[in-house]
Amino acid sequence: MDYNFTEIEKRWQHYWEVNKTFKVQIDHSRPKYYILDMYPYPSGSGLHVGHPEGYTATDIVARYKRMQGFNVLHPMGWDAFGLPAEQYAMETGTHPAITTNKNCDTFRRQIKSLGLAYDWDREINTTDPKYFKWTQWIFIRLYNTWFDKEQQKGRPIEELSIPEEIQQLGETAVGEYIAGQRLAYYANAQVWYCEHCKIVCANEEVLTDGIHEKCG
Repeated sequence: MDYNFTEIEKRWQHYWEVNKTFKVQIDHSRPKYYILDMYPYPSGSGLHVGHPEGYTATDIVARYKRMQGFNVLHPMGWDAFGLPAEQYAMETGTHPAITTNKNCDTFRRQIKSLGLAYDWDREINTTDPKYFKWTQWIFIRLYNTWFDKEQQKGRPIEELSIPEEIQQLGETAVGEYIAGQRLAYYANAQVWYCEHCKIVCANEEVLTDGIHEKCG
């Protein structure tokens, strides 16, 4: 018997989407289980083999936990902020929102074709102000918090005691001491810098000869 996978898969994918088969409902009677994939950066090239390799593993766990009775939350989204989008916009003269949304559409279509059990009503995009306001919020919380080793917890920066010897050194020293205690802080450090792209590069982006992989 011939197996027409194109027709069969398309029919079931349509059924899952129309009937919201994988939609997560709030159910306090069941234990919760949360799985988070690393959101892909929606490049113009679409998915590569490494994407479904990881997503298949988490999908298996999510389905297994559902069968065990857990109320599983397994969202998908797009890590769409960053230098690649900005650089592409400068190179092409196209607003990054246009290219990013187009690429997200491609990724979404490709991931749905894999039959993964995501609740697409909870789709996340890091460029959405409703999302990134919370990353800004937590960063500000980190900036205004220091870690108390005795209590083993974070405390408001206003509750930080300044050693007497630091106070005697003056306002600048006190400011530097406070800055050094914050969980998010400014610091001087050596970095890789690409003269062509005018950006700071991560170690992983630099080849053994010190050249930015994008430009090398």
